[in-house]
Amino acid sequence: MDGYTTKRIDELASIFHGAVKLAGSELGVESFGLQVLDFPAGFEHYPAHDHAEDGQEEVYAVLAGSADFEIAGDRVPAATGTLLRVAPGVMRNVVPGSDGVRILAIGCVPGGAYERPADFELEARA
Repeated sequence: MDGYTTKRIDELASIFHGAVKLAGSELGVESFGLQVLDFPAGFEHYPAHDHAEDGQEEVYAVLAGSADFEIAGDRVPAATGTLLRVAPGVMRNVVPGSDGVRILAIGCVPGGAYERPADFELEARA
């Protein structure tokens, strides 16, 4: 059917042993990045990063569990229902809480076009 796509989060293609679900690619989203991050308690493999080079800002929506976001040296607690925006050039990292965390991550370049990294394309999973 044209005009919409529906998928269940737990059925999305994923990378990094299921920790990053390729929501945007699975849904056919072209105008912004969209991933679901599923990190168990103690998960230490999410890379600290910024988007100074590509200019992408990100919004994180905590769907379940909790996490501390390390943002430019600050530790910001985020429980279920929290929304957090991080500017492009700001270093960020995620430290899952004791029950783990499920996060919807949304990213786009303000005033620019989004380009999905090759590793986040479904074709890369084949």
